[in-house]
Amino acid sequence: MSLKEQIKKNPMFRYLMVLTIASTAGLQIWRTLFNNFAVEVAHLGGNHVGIIQGVREVPGFLALLAIFLLKVIAEHKLSALSILILGLGVGLTGFFPSFTGLIVTTLIMSFGFHYYETTNQSLTLQYFDRQTSPWVFGKIRSISAASNIVAGLFIYLLTYLLSYRNLYLTGGLFIVLIALWALLQDPVDKNLPVQHKKMIVKKKYWLYYALTFLAGARRQIFVAFAVFLLVKKFQFSIREVTVLFIVNNTINYFLSPLIGKAIIHFGERKVLSVEYFSLIFIFLAYAFVQNRWVIALLYILDHIFFNFAIAIRTYFQKIGDPKDIAPTMAFGFTVNHIAAVFIPVLGGLLWMLDYKIPFLFGAALSVVSLSLIQLIRTSKKPEQARS
Repeated sequence: MSLKEQIKKNPMFRYLMVLTIASTAGLQIWRTLFNNFAVEVAHLGGNHVGIIQGVREVPGFLALLAIFLLKVIAEHKLSALSILILGLGVGLTGFFPSFTGLIVTTLIMSFGFHYYETTNQSLTLQYFDRQTSPWVFGKIRSISAASNIVAGLFIYLLTYLLSYRNLYLTGGLFIVLIALWALLQDPVDKNLPVQHKKMIVKKKYWLYYALTFLAGARRQIFVAFAVFLLVKKFQFSIREVTVLFIVNNTINYFLSPLIGKAIIHFGERKVLSVEYFSLIFIFLAYAFVQNRWVIALLYILDHIFFNFAIAIRTYFQKIGDPKDIAPTMAFGFTVNHIAAVFIPVLGGLLWMLDYKIPFLFGAALSVVSLSLIQLIRTSKKPEQARS
């Protein structure tokens, strides 16, 4: 039996794959419908939408609280419960078409999504060793890309038949059913180290924290300003942005497992060096290129390199105490979202001065990240693969 076949027979692999489909589809359904629903049904203005989008990031910033929940609930159960909460948030959205209602349902949805992402990362590092976890992370990204496409098609086809309320409700019920299935599963390996259930912050993990924070800042520049540049400056239509979205997810479906294999073969330092060296030029090009199709290509490349960030997690796996994985992933998720609190606001103010400034800032962050990545040192001693 090949190593890949062994991985696929691991109950935790199947468990995480199914929950990832629910998590990704849920966020995609919510995100795709949100702006139109907010404007056409809830009659909200841009200021309201901006506040709600900011509120959506709060649960990511509070991900470290998951550490304390692990004192009363098993981590795999917390994953399933998070998906249940995500499904409830999505399903209820259409019933509360108001500013206050959307803040509440957005918080519910977002807590579910972010806490699942935290436990997903943690469980992957616990159940798959350093020789296999990069491939598993890549496969999870691949499944996410496929789920995004299917969710997009679901919305595209059913918008002709269902109201916003029923679209949200149908998607939410689908996610809740998957969560109920997961709550009945037991994919646990009782031989693995018991995780610490308290805050863990160690000096020896400083490089992981720094790279995680910088990756969060890079993500926010990409999310907040890359698409905005396409639409605002280069007048990309909804259809053109949708095509880019489909192209991105199709590429990532096939490419993400290969990125995982590259991490296994070349190591984290080399893979992350390629990412941030390339990002320096991508951000500079965002600032200065005037051809809309070159900008579209840059957006696709940017999206591809975004997947290289899994190497930061696998780097921690190589330097961290196995008992520190769950609390460190929760703390790392909070660190990653610190940038979400101020980057969009700061970047928006800088954009008003000159749209190039946020991207020049992104290039500068990439230089800092590239420099720090050269400090990565990991043991080359292989582990025995877990089955």
